[in-house]
Amino acid sequence: MAPERHSGNNSHDWLLLGCSMRRISACVFAVLLSLAGTCLVGAAFLPVVAWAQSDLRTEGDAAGARGVYQAEVPVNGQAEPERLGAFARALGVVLAKLSGDRNAAGRPGVGAELRNAKNYVDSYDYRQDQGTSPSGAPTFRSTLVVRFKQEDVDALAGALGLPVWPQPRPKPVVWLAINDGSGPRLVGLQQSNAARPLLNRAIERGFSLGLPGGSAAEQALVGAIWRQDTAAVARASARYSPPMQLVGKLYRANGGWTADWVFVDGGRVLSNWSVSDPDARRAMASGADGAADALVKRYGKQGSAGPAGVYRVVFTGLDSADDYLRLTGYLQKMAVVRRIVPVHASGDRLELDLELLSGLSGFRRMLGDDAPFVDGSEPGIEGQPPTYRMQ
Repeated sequence: MAPERHSGNNSHDWLLLGCSMRRISACVFAVLLSLAGTCLVGAAFLPVVAWAQSDLRTEGDAAGARGVYQAEVPVNGQAEPERLGAFARALGVVLAKLSGDRNAAGRPGVGAELRNAKNYVDSYDYRQDQGTSPSGAPTFRSTLVVRFKQEDVDALAGALGLPVWPQPRPKPVVWLAINDGSGPRLVGLQQSNAARPLLNRAIERGFSLGLPGGSAAEQALVGAIWRQDTAAVARASARYSPPMQLVGKLYRANGGWTADWVFVDGGRVLSNWSVSDPDARRAMASGADGAADALVKRYGKQGSAGPAGVYRVVFTGLDSADDYLRLTGYLQKMAVVRRIVPVHASGDRLELDLELLSGLSGFRRMLGDDAPFVDGSEPGIEGQPPTYRMQ
């Protein structure tokens, strides 16, 4: 079982962050500290994980990176119905990370297959997370950690026509400046907890973001960040790899917060966007969403199961009405099948046009052991629709 870690309430992390920031500014991140919304008086300090740089790549993700094929979801108990529902939610999270599509669970066919999520589970564990309520009382939350079978999930994504975001994935450097009213300040590696909503959201989207080391020269770059001078930021970021930068500024506006973002890849601006929100954490997290969308748009690939379309398929061995009902009932349950159109029937032979979310290889991948038919195509015959024989 994975070790228990404290989450749910990050008051201690915010307090430690405030201590680490004294040399830079006594108040620049005061508003972020207040967002924790908890009582810090008398609170016991919890250890904060410090991540070192490797080959000038900044980590900045103290929560730890999760693999694409793993997900964590909160649960109310360990009963089987609760667990099966959690499997479905976890598989939706994994498909979103694999494809880079935050709305993957809402795509055609995906929702139906999520009900079969247990078939894709490799292993799972329960973990209890402890936090602190606003009143200072301890709180507990159960979390289900699910690990899925990579090969099976890849096949599922291909069959459902989901795009695939290849791995390994880049880790862009975040150049973020925050102005709470006392002037903009750069968020460097030592202030990683101030950027936790952004860093955690990137992990949820299936990639990681790094922070600059925060040297005096980098601190002086805050003016260029505020002007969104991407060329100056790219030059300062040349010591890090890859040559990708997420440049953002977060500031108060209209009673809430606004975040302006620019994503740069190899000196080329791929995307820019702005988000306003009453909650500074949500505005900050929007940077990860925009970066993920830009990366998927440029580097995402279509699955190998073939294009969506209508395909002719032949079934033989239908000797009764019961065989017909078994066949159509199974096809209707297949997530890859969107529509069934009868074309021709003769004797025990039935031709159907199947509208599929992907090609015929995707259809074959989705056939389970409980399929009422087996492959009956004769080898060496090209240009003929595939034939399946009822059993």
